Amino acid sequence: MIPLTRRCGLAAGLAAVTAVGLTACGSGDQEVAGEPEAPAEPVSLTMTVWTADEGQLAMFQSIADAYVAENPDLVAEVSFEAIPFEDYTTSLTTRLAGGNAPDLAWILESYAPEFVQSGALVDVGPTLQAADGYDYDDLLDSSLSLWQQDDGLFAYPFSNSPFAMFVNTDQIEAAGQPSPADLVAADEWTYEAAREIAAATAEESGKQGLVVRDFEYQVWENLSTIWEGWGAAPWSEDGTQCTFTDPEMVEAMTWIHDATFVDGALPGPGTTADFFAGDAAMTITQISRASSLDESFGWDVVPLPAGPEGRQNVIGQAGIGVFAQAENPDVAADFLAWFTNPENAEQLAANFPPPRESLLTSEVLGAANPLLSEEQLQAVVVEGIQDAVTKPAHPSFARLQEAVRIELDSLWSADADVEQVLGDVCTAIDPVLAD
Repeated sequence: MIPLTRRCGLAAGLAAVTAVGLTACGSGDQEVAGEPEAPAEPVSLTMTVWTADEGQLAMFQSIADAYVAENPDLVAEVSFEAIPFEDYTTSLTTRLAGGNAPDLAWILESYAPEFVQSGALVDVGPTLQAADGYDYDDLLDSSLSLWQQDDGLFAYPFSNSPFAMFVNTDQIEAAGQPSPADLVAADEWTYEAAREIAAATAEESGKQGLVVRDFEYQVWENLSTIWEGWGAAPWSEDGTQCTFTDPEMVEAMTWIHDATFVDGALPGPGTTADFFAGDAAMTITQISRASSLDESFGWDVVPLPAGPEGRQNVIGQAGIGVFAQAENPDVAADFLAWFTNPENAEQLAANFPPPRESLLTSEVLGAANPLLSEEQLQAVVVEGIQDAVTKPAHPSFARLQEAVRIELDSLWSADADVEQVLGDVCTAIDPVLAD
């Protein structure tokens, strides 16, 4: 049998509504079987998810039912519990604190370091590597990095959705502005070009220019899709030093501030604009939002623009982990290997761009995404996942997210002093980073 490292972990408490506090417990690592022995009776497994999409849930259930049919001595049933996204992490950590963990769970990338370092998850790497036909080497190293620690893999990154720029070609043409696709082809697609197009189009249409979807002056980490073009980051790679005051971040945040309050290229605070309802010329969002498009206006999708440091691919990522608290983590890990094997990963690719290099082709993805051309899929999805970075993540992300949000509130006015505000951000989060 191939050993699977088992760790003991649980939620220690919630510091705020969205906070997650996890601490390791127990006397050290234990080992459970990579190929599970049949339990006395077939067990039931539960995976928590944040999607309520009936089509997706039906696909999950179909994959699970095939596993049950193949392994009747191991599993009686597998069920999927949908928790609303806005309550998801809080609900999950509350269950962990109460000793009522699901067997498997989706985990958002921002909280990955806390879950991975806490010991709440088992190392699923050996089980995946040992599974027949799994082809572990097909998994992209860049996709795995956030979920790894000490040579272990503590979740499988099932969804790797690149951020891209959706454009309303009707609005841009009406304003007499150049096509972003043409600028991409000419290697002139930059944030400066996007800012000029957004400002001119907003003035012409009376609508909005460029919207960073889901930012809404609350979810500041979504601005990383812009500042990565400046080579900026909120904290050092080891997570111990605030870098909001670094020149790259100051320049990037000044750009965002001026694009909003000087040029009107970005909507100001209190303005809600839905690109997919025709309210804006462009939006930065994940490629998975393409399903919201219809034929009410002409549209295109292009890669993120380049900043002073070039173009950086950014993805939103979600992993599936197996909890050490679960009664049968070895069985749960075996199911995870089935759920994410090459054949089932191709099914999941219909909604969740996979970490498998063999499946990241315009042909495979095109079969599941008929709205997008092969050229769009190649440029935005296939190439967008290669060497991509994720949105900010940290072992204390919940505390940091709220602290940064509070300090950035004073940035969102026309007369704000960008450097001073960013200095205040560092003052606020330095104690958290030093913990």
